[in-house]
Amino acid sequence: MLKHPSRGTPKPGLTSLADPALNQETPPHLLDQPITPTPLFFVRNNGSLPAVRHEEAEDWVLEVTGRVARPLTLSLRELRARFPQVELTAVLECAGNGRSGFAPPVPGLAWGHGAVGCARWTGVRLADVLAAAGVAADAAYVGHESPDHALGAPGQPALSRGLPIAKALAPETLLAFGMNGAPLDPLHGFPLRVVAPGFPGAAWQKWLRRILVLDREHDGAKMTGLDYRMPRRPVQPGETPDPAIFEVITDMPVKCLITEPAADFSASGPVSVAGFAWSGAVPVERVEVSVDGGANWQRAELEPGEGRWAWRRFHALLDLPGRGEVELMARAMDVAGKTQPLEPAWNPRGYLNNAVHRIRGRAV
Repeated sequence: MLKHPSRGTPKPGLTSLADPALNQETPPHLLDQPITPTPLFFVRNNGSLPAVRHEEAEDWVLEVTGRVARPLTLSLRELRARFPQVELTAVLECAGNGRSGFAPPVPGLAWGHGAVGCARWTGVRLADVLAAAGVAADAAYVGHESPDHALGAPGQPALSRGLPIAKALAPETLLAFGMNGAPLDPLHGFPLRVVAPGFPGAAWQKWLRRILVLDREHDGAKMTGLDYRMPRRPVQPGETPDPAIFEVITDMPVKCLITEPAADFSASGPVSVAGFAWSGAVPVERVEVSVDGGANWQRAELEPGEGRWAWRRFHALLDLPGRGEVELMARAMDVAGKTQPLEPAWNPRGYLNNAVHRIRGRAV
């Protein structure tokens, strides 16, 4: 494949993680807009960075095969022409976002709070493409394949995730070629990627080349073992985990992020606290903030989001408790009553840390 000029170039202003692959997170105070600008959107890669020139993108070929009546081979040009185009606003979050907050520490990229963003995605519904292929009655899963490979191991896929067939057929699941009103950036899967709102970022396969319709759960690269899986019961630090008790992460938990003030703030008098809240399949119901370690909580004003899958801005005015060190906290609750915990639920891979967000500063 031909090299794109911006391939592998880190984004200025983002924090690069210590990893051979290019991975960057966004400082929370920069996530202060309802739509995260593409230059500020976090970057997650598992291996190499395949890319193609923009002038070649229309000839990018997607295959749909497996448990279908009519296997398809579609160029990007054909995909655009054959199926209705839709735009959808949705949060994309890495399942490991917040991994650095686990104690004892766990292996994997030590994300802080910035492996998340909210964008407008343009594409076609995966359901429409699967309908054209004629999905078999016994279809249970779709698997996704891309040309990125494990670093130092050409030919070995870096990632090959998938979706349960119900999510693949859901109206919000897209094959996207646009992001924030422009073609996908090379770092975000240009020219074609999966958009699976409410599911972890690993399910949003980038540089999509092939869709396999299967009668069983997909077993591609990083689909098995403990990868992107959570235990059905608590697993204690030091315990040897049994892969049989782990299941694939699908729905992301309710969560919120303080974007104002920034960490290490200094303020006098009442302080404005603002940020965004989001969730997976179960919508956000409310956000509360605290300035006294969670002894008392004040309900924040929660604004509507840009559609069901977008995050929602919250804001509140808090009186600081005198001079000195202070810690602001925010927690969200969904309509089913699930609330962010004070501490994350430890697991051996450090997934789904949705503990309350804390910002330290000083009242002067």
